[in-house]
Amino acid sequence: MNCHNKTRQEVTTQKASKLVIVTEKLLLKQIAKIIDEAGASGYTVVDAGGKGSRNVRSSGQPTISDTYSNIKFEILTPNREMAVKISDEVAAKFFDDYSGIAYLCDVMEVLHAHKF
Repeated sequence: MNCHNKTRQEVTTQKASKLVIVTEKLLLKQIAKIIDEAGASGYTVVDAGGKGSRNVRSSGQPTISDTYSNIKFEILTPNREMAVKISDEVAAKFFDDYSGIAYLCDVMEVLHAHKF
């Protein structure tokens, strides 16, 4: 089949806000619960490393414990208000005692999403 003969499907796009939270791995379950309770339909979590005001963190190296590892949540929300609500709750509960940062990105368009 010739690729040029395929009809291009129309892509439906949606606007969204993306909240990114980088923090300590030991908070994963507690932060996931906050995200779920806020009504977000899901999130992505990946190992993270880097340098911030609270020293250098690395990922990918063998360690004795995951206690000192970092993670990065990426949460797409249908509006800015939901993202800010999640961020405010996470910061209030954890960022005085644990390292972490939260930031918001405006997403111009979400392509190929089933639902978020």
